[in-house]
Amino acid sequence: MVNIIETKNEEKVNKGITLIALVITIIVLLILAGVTIATLTGENRSINKSPNCKK
Repeated sequence: MVNIIETKNEEKVNKGITLIALVITIIVLLILAGVTIATLTGENRSINKSPNCKK
């Protein structure tokens, strides 16, 4: 009887990634991508400054 109870408790342990953790990870990656794109493009940004450095 004790073995059955222990087996049921072990099955309840969630070993996978949760949906909330996955959504938070995707949101963080999107924010980082947005910041990177904003940094590299636009006026007076890294991509626009690079041709001036060669002169």
